[in-house]
Amino acid sequence: MRQNPWFFQLDLFKSQPENVGVKSDSIRTSIDLPRELHRRLHEIAARKGCSARQLILSSIVRAVEETEPIRPTRRLLLDTSLIPPANRHIDLTNEQIYDLVEFP
Repeated sequence: MRQNPWFFQLDLFKSQPENVGVKSDSIRTSIDLPRELHRRLHEIAARKGCSARQLILSSIVRAVEETEPIRPTRRLLLDTSLIPPANRHIDLTNEQIYDLVEFP
């Protein structure tokens, strides 16, 4: 009996590890592209010497990295006040503050 090629063995209703053609650490997705954009994508990929898949993945990675929040390189020091005092100094202890503020 003749074996079917791997793409005939894919079952879209099974989980990924059961599908032969999909890597276990990947998720297969699809998008609808306008014909002209699809043509241009493959043209650019050919000019760059890579596949359309590689071009799409690198573009997605770049877009995700651009939107990630940038963490400050050092922590903000709070030894000095952020807003300079207006020639007023309030001398309160923690106990006095707790007496003035109502906590639930």
